[in-house]
Amino acid sequence: MNPHNHAILVRGSILHFLADPGEADSADSWQYFEDGALLIEDGKVVACNHWQQVLASLPALTRTTARTYDYSGKLILPGLVDTHVHYPQMQVMGSFGRQLLDWLEHYTFPAEASFADRKIAERTSAFFLDRLLAHGTTTASVFATVHPHSVDAFFEAAQARNLRMLCGKVMMDRHCPENLRDTPQSALADSQKLIERWHGKDRLRYTVTPRFAPTSTPEQLTVAGELFTGFPDMHLQSHLSENRREIEWVSELFPGHRNYLDVYDHYKLLGRGAIYGHGIHLDAAERARLAETQTAIAFCPTSNLFLGSGFFHHDAAHAASMPVGLATDVGGGTSLSMLRTMAAAYTVSQVQHQPLSPWRALYLATLGGAHALSLDKFIGNFQIGKEGDFAVFDYKAIPELEWRVSHAKGIEEKLFALITLGDERCVAATHILGKPATPTSASREMSQ
Repeated sequence: MNPHNHAILVRGSILHFLADPGEADSADSWQYFEDGALLIEDGKVVACNHWQQVLASLPALTRTTARTYDYSGKLILPGLVDTHVHYPQMQVMGSFGRQLLDWLEHYTFPAEASFADRKIAERTSAFFLDRLLAHGTTTASVFATVHPHSVDAFFEAAQARNLRMLCGKVMMDRHCPENLRDTPQSALADSQKLIERWHGKDRLRYTVTPRFAPTSTPEQLTVAGELFTGFPDMHLQSHLSENRREIEWVSELFPGHRNYLDVYDHYKLLGRGAIYGHGIHLDAAERARLAETQTAIAFCPTSNLFLGSGFFHHDAAHAASMPVGLATDVGGGTSLSMLRTMAAAYTVSQVQHQPLSPWRALYLATLGGAHALSLDKFIGNFQIGKEGDFAVFDYKAIPELEWRVSHAKGIEEKLFALITLGDERCVAATHILGKPATPTSASREMSQ
């Protein structure tokens, strides 16, 4: 192999989305190549098409020197996108028996307080990112803690793995333990330093992160709005309408506002690049405003079920043209697996008599998630020029799944079986910018 050649050639069954499939599951919205080829050079997609077609178009030198990964019979998807996840909560994932506000007090806040120790942040960041990759997730919008070094630790670990990641320091100046409390002034100063240090560095971008309206004073939400609107291509993440008690609390803390969303709107916290976790209990006016401002919602079905928060109305969100992505929300959620998250999303939609198709679910986990995070110019599909992150899924990894797939009548049934019966055991490999980030035995030289 020529060490100066940066071409990577991947073979397998390739699926990616060009647009939202919509309610009709429009076949024009995706491309599927049963025997497909993905060509990546210097980390960017150069070609995605049928294997023989791409092979025939390759220069002779590339054909003989490209590093090749043969995943024939396996499914290749763009790297999965988790649009809302709390990395410090890994240690309380799966904790028993609380709803949102009690859960925060008894589990979340004590876990996050331990991150005053930078070593805990460093160890957790490394574990969290390695587990994301093991689940086929290559990009996420990540909450750190109130401690600035929790962001530094996360970004250092993400940078070492060459990942496309978003992260931000949590802002909280009231209704939280004293050891997790900042001030509007310290939040502004800390965030500005972190933005200068990390935003736009390599594949990393900063996200302004007020936890949610109840834990920030009006003065701090004003600061958050200044940060979000004061820097180019800035991102913002928070929480919205997850729990009925939370909504009542917001109305008490912010009297005079039309609804929960109006609080964020008042402080200039809506717009492209902003995403809010949950959005379960929204009315028509809130959905319309989210769509108008292109503010996204992170659909967190495993968390919503586990904490008893309610059912996200995906059909109403889609009808309103709201940007939506899928998310695990860990630790409120119960798994980092986007496959399990898609299965839970189907369950939630089925209860509401609007079953989520496999096409729509996979769109939300890839291109839809990238769009919700305002990262679709970089990732989300295999269009030429996009970054070459992808995950490989093995239908044979679980006996029940293999058996079901062997009886499937077409690709749609196979995909739905993967979503409903699969989990991280199905992830055969994850690649970052074309290069394997998890162990793989599929590599070989083209010339062999």
